[in-house]
Amino acid sequence: MMNELVHAHMTKDVVTLQPNSTLGEARDILIGKHIHHIPIVEGKKLVGMVTSWDIFKLGKSVEEYKSIKVGDVMTRRVATLDPDQHLGAVADVLTRHLFHAVPIVNDDNELLGIITSTDIIRYEHSKEYPENLEKFVIENM
Repeated sequence: MMNELVHAHMTKDVVTLQPNSTLGEARDILIGKHIHHIPIVEGKKLVGMVTSWDIFKLGKSVEEYKSIKVGDVMTRRVATLDPDQHLGAVADVLTRHLFHAVPIVNDDNELLGIITSTDIIRYEHSKEYPENLEKFVIENM
């Protein structure tokens, strides 16, 4: 059921920041793009991840976030997968570690994409419910 490859379902156009970016920038992106995870890169290499929870738990003011560097609060040890693994591997990482996103990297740790719990749910939903049923439900709401 989850034998499809990650690269077919990951988001390839990933919003990223650098370690010297501020939490104010991260906060604005998270809110503006309606996302919860931002991979942190140096060049193309993944060096960490910052999440909406990382920002929320600090409890700082909007002004204070402008002076805090992402690199000071990001998670440095990030579980990653390669694009040729199966979606089942993603589900395993998400449930085992209680994560909601997994960056997808190549052998050089260069960021290729990201896959989230929402992507997995969307995939499973599309397999279970035909498109015409979804269209019917939306049109009749």
